[in-house]
Formats: sequence, structure tokens, C-alpha cells
Amino acid sequence: MDKKAKDDELYQEMCRVVGKVVLEMRDLGQEPKHIVIAGVVRTMLANHKIKRSALTEEAMEHVIKALGYEL
Repeated sequence: MDKKAKDDELYQEMCRVVGKVVLEMRDLGQEPKHIVIAGVVRTMLANHKIKRSALTEEAMEHVIKALGYEL
């Protein structure tokens, strides 16, 4: 897979992760602020009981960094 295709795949997975978090927050009546989204994704990533693909884990890490926070 070339770099552009890999980057596109990673970007799509990042969008899927953020979209899922935002929709779940909306369902819970919470306002999806970037600090809260980053915290939710960080907490999800820390849960090692859930098996995720390497792409999803990488996407989650990039989401946290893109929102301006550290892992």
C-alpha cells in the first residue's frame, strides 16, 4: 500500500473514531468539546480489554494529538 492510500485509510479511521465519540456524547446529552473528546478517546485507548486493529489504535493516537493533547 502506498503512503497516500495509507494516509487516506488512517484519516478515514480517525473520522470514524471521532464521529462515534461525538454521537455517543450527543446521545448522553453532553456537549462534544475537543477536550472532552480527547479525554474519551484517551480513556478508550487505555482500555486494553478491548481488542482493536493497529489502524484503529494509531487513529486514536492521532486524534488525541490532533486535538492538542498528549497520550
